[in-house]
Amino acid sequence: PILPRRPFLIALLSVAEPLLPWAAAFAAWQALLPRAGLPEALTDRSSVILELCALLLVQSPASLTMQMSARSVAMATSLAVRWAALCALTFAIWAFSGQLLGLPGWLLVKWLLLTLALMLVTSILLRRVVRLLLRDAATVRTVVFAGCNETSRLLEDRLRGNPGLHMQVRGYFDDRGEDRLVPLPYTGLLGNLTDLPDYVRSNHIDVIFIALPMSYIRRVQNLMDALHDTTISIYYVPGGFAFDLIQSRPLDIDGVPVVALCETPFLGYGGVFKRLFDIVVTSLIMIPAAPLMLLIAALIRITSPGPAIFRQTRYGLDGAPITVYKFRSMKVMEDGPVIRQASATDDRITPLGAFLRKSSLDELPQLINVLQGRMSLVGPRPHAVAHNETYRRLIKGYMLRHKVQPGITGLAQVRGWRGETQRVEEMEARVRCDLDYLRDWSPMLDMKIMVLTVFRLATGDKRAY
Repeated sequence: PILPRRPFLIALLSVAEPLLPWAAAFAAWQALLPRAGLPEALTDRSSVILELCALLLVQSPASLTMQMSARSVAMATSLAVRWAALCALTFAIWAFSGQLLGLPGWLLVKWLLLTLALMLVTSILLRRVVRLLLRDAATVRTVVFAGCNETSRLLEDRLRGNPGLHMQVRGYFDDRGEDRLVPLPYTGLLGNLTDLPDYVRSNHIDVIFIALPMSYIRRVQNLMDALHDTTISIYYVPGGFAFDLIQSRPLDIDGVPVVALCETPFLGYGGVFKRLFDIVVTSLIMIPAAPLMLLIAALIRITSPGPAIFRQTRYGLDGAPITVYKFRSMKVMEDGPVIRQASATDDRITPLGAFLRKSSLDELPQLINVLQGRMSLVGPRPHAVAHNETYRRLIKGYMLRHKVQPGITGLAQVRGWRGETQRVEEMEARVRCDLDYLRDWSPMLDMKIMVLTVFRLATGDKRAY
């Protein structure tokens, strides 16, 4: 909640920032064209195609608070991930469309490298300019907290760690004594909750952050009533200790305000983008993968008795049963109430199956599941029904991972939590990653996970067996 004195100029620059990487790609292409010596007709066609591809670099504008708090390293990482996606799309078109209508590969490499350099330099410079304007233009706002707990202490740390937010914390109000509160290294307890309205009026406080659990709803209402005759800004800070928020956001249902506490991230345009991304990328992958899948299927039939494809019932979106396809890598076809997890020395795995599981090639048939709409490229990995029924009783929030479609790869896998889970704690770590994915999902997170998956496959994963 920053109050700038020159909002129009800052707003223009903030809107320009997400478009800047695309402008850098356009400028890089225009700079290289005169020296390429290409025919004019080819130049026009290739320019349109590359400029459309470069739209991958565009992202939604950041809020003023994010402008001030986001680190340059995080911004550069986000740009690099989008640039990697642009590289993948460009060379996919170049490989499958007649070398991008005749463009030489060296020209594409030069364009991509020049684009990366230009967008990093210009984006970092523009971000610095915006921050300078915000620091010069922002009004310092005084802050107090209603409720002293880990959540409010965390927010105070963030406010103090980002002086550009221009928010000065005065202290806390809580009905408990200091001996029952979390440590307060910076400020102290200013009084009880009933003292807060008078303090606000006499000390010109600008912002209150209410960090009380839902069980204090009556006290929150009393505070709101007592502060109605002031112009103070009031924010509610949900406590993670009270409930676990998944995709929390304010909504309006025909004029009635509600707050989503647990919801799928794929409502509305998010779901449209997710499905479109799955269809396009999976279709591109299937072109080179189809011959390889036929070869693997033939080798499975030759080297061991039984079908090439293993079908197993697992839980999909909203816990509905789905049939998941895999290349058969074992001598058995288990799909019952008791299923033993695969281990590093599992005697059920065939020699060819060991290679397929190590390289994750046994998962290729799940590309068909993605095209069917049962799965997604990225999401929580689906577990066998028997394992779901076991862990849903042992791990809090386990079934929340089914608020989205299961994926071929996921955040837990790129963080190293794949393979056998010998202890409940290992499954808990995997579920925490899945819930982090639900909370933080964005198109860029999906792209980042796919890039990291390719990296882990290329470098080898010790837990793949």
